[in-house]
This record gives sequence, C-alpha cells and structure tokens, in this order.
Amino acid sequence: MDSTTWVGATAKQIARAVRRGDTNATQVVADHLEQIAISDPALGAFRVVRGGEAIAEAEKVDEQEDLANLPLAGVPVAVKENTGVAGLPTWHGSAAARTREVAEEDHEVVRRLRGAGAVVVGVTKMPEMGLWAVTDDEDGATRNPWDLERTPGGSSGGSAAAVAAGLVPMAQGNDGLGSIRIPAACCGLVGLKPGRGVVPVDFGDMDWFGLVENGVLTTTVADAALGFSVLSGQAPVKLVEPAKLRVGVSLRSPISGVKPDEANVSAVATASKLLVEAGHDTIKADPRYPTGVQLGVLATWFAGAYRNSEGLDLRSLQPRTQRHIRLGKAAMRAGLVRQSQRDGWRERSIRFFADRNVDLLLTPALATAPPPALQYSSIPWYRNMRANAEYAPYAAPWNFAGLPAIVVPVGFRPDGLPLAVQLVGPPDSELLLLSVAGQFEVQNPWQRHALV
Repeated sequence: MDSTTWVGATAKQIARAVRRGDTNATQVVADHLEQIAISDPALGAFRVVRGGEAIAEAEKVDEQEDLANLPLAGVPVAVKENTGVAGLPTWHGSAAARTREVAEEDHEVVRRLRGAGAVVVGVTKMPEMGLWAVTDDEDGATRNPWDLERTPGGSSGGSAAAVAAGLVPMAQGNDGLGSIRIPAACCGLVGLKPGRGVVPVDFGDMDWFGLVENGVLTTTVADAALGFSVLSGQAPVKLVEPAKLRVGVSLRSPISGVKPDEANVSAVATASKLLVEAGHDTIKADPRYPTGVQLGVLATWFAGAYRNSEGLDLRSLQPRTQRHIRLGKAAMRAGLVRQSQRDGWRERSIRFFADRNVDLLLTPALATAPPPALQYSSIPWYRNMRANAEYAPYAAPWNFAGLPAIVVPVGFRPDGLPLAVQLVGPPDSELLLLSVAGQFEVQNPWQRHALV
C-alpha cells in the first residue's frame, strides 16, 4: 500500500485506523473515489459512483462518537446493482429493469453495512437479471483487472473487478448459482457463499426459489470473516485454528462431459498439499450428481428468469434473456421446478458428509480459464450456455442444496490469471470454512491486487 493513500489497504486496516484516529473516513473515501475515477474507465466495474453522496456520508461517520463500536468504520464498499440502495434505481443489469422505481430504503444487507460504519461509494455491474457467469451489457463488457481481455466472471462481476483492482477493499455480491464464487475465482479473491438462512436475502420480485445468498468479496480471509459477521448480524469473531479435519477431494464435474483443465487440477493438488501440511487428512470422495439434479438446476435457472421478468417490457430484454424466459415458462408449466427436489438434494448432500466421514469437500473452483471479455449479450443463447457450462460447472449444486461454500486463491495459471479452489461444508460451517481458508492464506499467501 502506498503510504500517501489508503487505496490497497484492507477493510480491517482502514477500520482500525479510523477508530484510532490515525485517519478519517472522509480521507479514505476520497482516496478510493480518486482511484475509481482513474481505473474504472478501463474496467467498467461500476454502474454508478456516488461521489458527493459518499463524501457526505463519510463525513457523518467521522462525526459519530461511537467509532469504537463500528467494525467497518470508514470502509468504502460497493454494492451489486440488484441490491437496493436508497435513492437509486435497482438496475439488475437490465435496460428494461431500469424503468423500475427508485429504492425508497436500503436492502437489509446494505443497512447492516452502513450500520457497521461502511460507506457505499457506488453500485457495480452485473449481467442482465444475474443469469450469467460473465458480466456485460449493451454498453460493453466488464473486464478482469488481471487481464483486461478476460471476464471477471458473473454475476457479481463488477464487484469482483472493483475489489481486485483495489477500487474498494470489500464489495457486496450475491450468489444464486455461483455468482460470488465464480467471480472470486476469476479475480483471485476470497468469496464466501453462506448457507441458507444465515444472511438476509429478500429480493422481492427478483426471487430465485431460495437459491440466492448474499455475501462479500474481499482480498483477505480476515476481511471475508469481518464482512460475514456484519451481514449475518453476529459479533466479529477471531478465527481459530480448526481441529484435525478429514477433507474429501473431488475433481468430478457436476456437468457430464466437462472436465477441469490441467491448471485447475494442479490447483486442487496444491490445496490438498496445504491441507496435509496443516495437519488435516484428505481422501478421494466424489459426490454423485444425479441427472435429475442436473436437470433440476437447469430448469430452476430458466424459471428464475421467467419469474423475475414479471412486469418488464420483454421486448427490451436481451435475446439470450428472452430465450431463457421462454424456457423457464415451459419448465414451470411442465412441473420441472419443485421444492421437493431441492429438499431431496439438500438431504442427500448433507448425508454425503456423514456417509463419507468427511468434514469438508474440496473441488476445483473453475474448469478452465475465465472466458474472453466479450459482449455476450449480443451473442446467441446457445453460445452463452456453452461458455458458462464449460468454464464454471462446480458452484451451482451447492446453491441447490443451500450449503455454505467458499472460494480461495491458491496461485496462478501459466497465463498469469489467478487459480482458486472451492471448499464446501455442511450447514453452519461458515466459520470452519473461513478458518481453513485462513490456513491456506498463512501457508501460501497470494497477491492481493492486480496491477491495472
């Protein structure tokens, strides 16, 4: 971190300095707004930047007398554009959705961030209705700070790009079929998807059948733990070394015919070695991904688009989204979207940990490198489907099961892009996942930011 600016500092470092009086929220926010103005034109991470409003809110933080009780005092944060921020439209990555009313109040997770002392500097871009693992719209593609020719992933792609470039130390995202973990893997970040019911969701008319969870993207495990505690309404806790664990390791793809490339296989091997060096045991343990579950995930993905299109001018939606909506309508009419199926997969997934006598599951985070940063919104639907399935198959089953999962960086691909792995746990294992991720960070520290 440059000593003349707070850009590049972690959320914990900033909050500690503001609480101690070593700096103030106004200066911290001003530094980050300046960096956004310099770097974001090349990245396209932000939908809108709240320059004057953010400075005014930072000044209010500085005026508070209880800074000692603010775990995120003065920390600049970004919010994904499908999450309500008072006074702004909730865009959902869609020209059609931008005609909706301005949010009258903050979403609960935004309220909690602000209540902890964070300052919202802007909202970040996502693909239309959060449907894709790449981020672009009619204005162009959002780009990965590690390689501007590559996508930062999706659907929380703008949030991931902003954090990886140092534009904010923490960004809110949400994850319906991998939308926090996939961008985290693409951008070399820590991304935790909490389990079902741990963090408030409530997206109203943008409901996803209970698959979506809110979380944060950060450059360190400590910041991820801090963000999780704030969003879940818990007091911040210090992560402790876990007892000896038995970790299942699997390369099996949830999508038939898709296999991880050599770099992602090596990422899992590196993570397995780190686990053993930390004192844990690893065994091969492949979950079974039944065809019915694969089809159920697909049908629910389509149906989410159909349900969320109510009240929109469908003619103004992207062609790929219109196709998704038509398929979702058909899936709903055919009875292919069933709560009983999601409940059954959740029970089966929980039993996997007991039956195989494992505490956690280790998998690749991605199957290939992040795809090129293109305007996928103008590309035929089937090419979008193929691109998503071939590079990011590992995340979706755990949304369908409602289980917590985390993505952690473990190195770099030969082309210089980040490598990552995914850890999945049974219900209520968020802190355990964070603790193991913290062991990875201590044993194998990663470069926290891309040099844009």
